[in-house]
Amino acid sequence: MRFLAPLLLVALLGACATPASTDPAPVDGTPIVIGTQHVIHSEIYGADRIINVQVPPAYGDTSTPPNVLYVLDGGLEQDFPHIAGLGQLASLSWTIEPMLVVGIETVDRQNELTPPPANPGYAAEFPTAGEAAKFRAFIQTEVMPFIAANYETGGRTAVMGESLAGLFIVDTFLNAPDMFDDYVSISPSLWWDDRALALSSPGQLATHLSAGHRLYLTMGDEGDAMQTGLDELLDALHAQPADTVDWTYVDRRTTATHATIYHGAALDALRWLYATPPYDYGPAPWYMTEGGIPPAPKPN
Repeated sequence: MRFLAPLLLVALLGACATPASTDPAPVDGTPIVIGTQHVIHSEIYGADRIINVQVPPAYGDTSTPPNVLYVLDGGLEQDFPHIAGLGQLASLSWTIEPMLVVGIETVDRQNELTPPPANPGYAAEFPTAGEAAKFRAFIQTEVMPFIAANYETGGRTAVMGESLAGLFIVDTFLNAPDMFDDYVSISPSLWWDDRALALSSPGQLATHLSAGHRLYLTMGDEGDAMQTGLDELLDALHAQPADTVDWTYVDRRTTATHATIYHGAALDALRWLYATPPYDYGPAPWYMTEGGIPPAPKPN
């Protein structure tokens, strides 16, 4: 019997052995490239920074250069790919103008997208926060001139972002409105610093606002300080003369959450800002008309 034990052990080890890999063999293919990535050296940050650019399909072939959409959190692992997809959609659906999409990668979102907090509790919890003005200077003096020098661009610029990036956009709209023509702020984090930005908005609008800008605001089912801050900003906008700013607010509290709002809201915003005239497809074919009758066969 003492000879059976090793045989039994071998049998058990064999039963527990890892099965052969069933992964498919690699196949040949061609990488799919979305846009062009540029590494620019920032004197402001003393470091290299990444921007991603997608041009519309007809870029360079028309007499009308595309307007520019700057996307915050615009890295390849951030929001650039899905917003670049909306830029591509413009050439397929003809519902929005072709645009040049520029993704600006953020490195430290708390640092780059928030204004300085007055409440020391925020400074303690978010020790790197509060340098939105520095990030704004980087965009205005380094990113935008790089795009202007290397790409053909149209007459308007827009900036888009969500959450903390949406806060940055509201901050820019209130404090440096002439930096962009159009602003898209999706679920802005107006809870920041006890809603200080929203509470200061009446005075900021009266001091800094100039005509010719457009602002798109929307928020999902956020509640609490997020919605309260937005309501305070909306009250300030309602109080402004009608000819000073063209703005709209889309309430998505029953249809979206913070996690689901961005892509659909971005498309809606672009259709509001850069809609094209309805395309004339001509008469509908007979099989798409009610009670359609096929045409008579052609004579031989």
